[in-house]
Amino acid sequence: MVTCSMVAVLCLAAVPVSGQTANRAARMPDGKPNLNGIWQAMNTANWDLQEHASRPGLVVALGAEGAEPGGPGVVEGGEIPYLPAAKEKKKANFAQRLNADPEIKCYLPGVPRANYMPYPFQILHSAKAIFIAYQYDGAVRNILLKDPGPAPADSWMGQSVGHWEGDTLVIDVTGLDERTWFDRAGDFHSDALHVVERYTALGPDILSYEATIEDPKVFSRPWKIRMPLYRHVEKDARLMEFKCVEFAEELMYGQFTKKTEK
Repeated sequence: MVTCSMVAVLCLAAVPVSGQTANRAARMPDGKPNLNGIWQAMNTANWDLQEHASRPGLVVALGAEGAEPGGPGVVEGGEIPYLPAAKEKKKANFAQRLNADPEIKCYLPGVPRANYMPYPFQILHSAKAIFIAYQYDGAVRNILLKDPGPAPADSWMGQSVGHWEGDTLVIDVTGLDERTWFDRAGDFHSDALHVVERYTALGPDILSYEATIEDPKVFSRPWKIRMPLYRHVEKDARLMEFKCVEFAEELMYGQFTKKTEK
C-alpha cells in the first residue's frame, strides 16, 4: 500500500538525471550525488558471502536449474571471523539450510542481505528524505536523517539512520531481528548486530556498496563486505511485485490444512 509519506518522497525524488557524463555521477540540487534509481547486485553473495564453488542444489528434482552458482566472495580478507561456538552453529545452519533459511519462509531479509538478493531495489531521496523500496517481499526502509536514539524494538529491517560524509551516503543500522541470515549458506548473527553501510557513486550507473558488520556475540572482530551495485537503465525499469507470502503458505501451514485420511 502506498502511503502519503511515500508519495511525498517519490515526488521529492523526481529529479532529472540529465547532465551525466560517462565517468561522473549526476548531482542533486543540494550538490549531493543523485542516487535515485533502481539498483541491483550482480553476484552470488546471496548464496554465500564467502568464496565458494558451484554445488548441487538441495532439491535434486530441479537438476541444473536448482544448482548453486559459485562465486569469488565479497568478504574483505576472504573469511568471516566467527567465534568457535558460532562457527559450529554456522555449519549446522548450512546443513539445515533447506528448511532453516529465513528466505525459504518469506521472512524479510534484513540488512545487509536485502541489498544483494537476486532482486532489484529502488533508492528515492531528496535533501529532506531517503527511502529504499525492495522488490523482494515488498520490504521497505525509511532512512531517518535525525538520530532518535536506540531502536524501540528489534525488527526485520531494523532502524536506519543516515548522513552524508562528503559524497558517500552512510547508514547506521541497529535493532535488527536475530532471525535473519546473511546468505543461503547459513551465515548468521545475534541480536547484537550493528551494520554501517556506505553507498558511494562511482559513475552515473554504478555504486560502491560497503557494509561493516559488528556482533561481539558471534564474531571475533568487525568485518566488511564490498560489492558494486548497478543501476537499471532500461526505459521501462521498475520494481515488480514479489509478495512471496503466498508462495510459502503451503510449506509453512500445509500440514494444518490438509484433510486427514480415514
